[in-house]
Amino acid sequence: MLTRSKVRQLQEYAIVQLQQQGILLTPQEQEQIEVADFGLGEVEQTGLALLVYVNTDRYCAKELILLPGQTCAEHRHPPVGTDPGKMETFRCRSGTVWLYVAGEPTGPIKARIPQGSEPYYTVIHEIELHPGEQYTIPPNTLHWFQAGVEGALISEFSSTSRDEFDIFTDPRIMRLPQVIEDAH
Repeated sequence: MLTRSKVRQLQEYAIVQLQQQGILLTPQEQEQIEVADFGLGEVEQTGLALLVYVNTDRYCAKELILLPGQTCAEHRHPPVGTDPGKMETFRCRSGTVWLYVAGEPTGPIKARIPQGSEPYYTVIHEIELHPGEQYTIPPNTLHWFQAGVEGALISEFSSTSRDEFDIFTDPRIMRLPQVIEDAH
């Protein structure tokens, strides 16, 4: 679980990373930065911060901010009703991003799978993204990604985002964060 102070610390980190790329936020947007730890209690290793600008029944735009070496766990965006699932384009704004999708393994991978979670990372077709590069992930495609040593900022453009329906390979994961008050 995350404490309020840890959430605030990671929100501040995200704000600084965005500002360094010339992305300025309103005070309301700063408060809306979500910190996801996936319920594993190891947010510096597995998790991310995200800011959703817009999410309608037609499209979505958000920023994904990762700490150095931080991993967003393997998951897919399944069909929901008649919708085939979320299609998303990741555009790297800063840092290095190692993105893994289904496909032919690309040899030794550059990312470091979080210790103790190795069985839950099954796709190892590596795509390395640097600032200005992008990749589009088809709907219902298993994927995961990790920031390089300098962290990473990714702009995501997608069809409708329904995070509550995401399917993670790791059964321990809870998509929606649980935040507790700090001990006094």
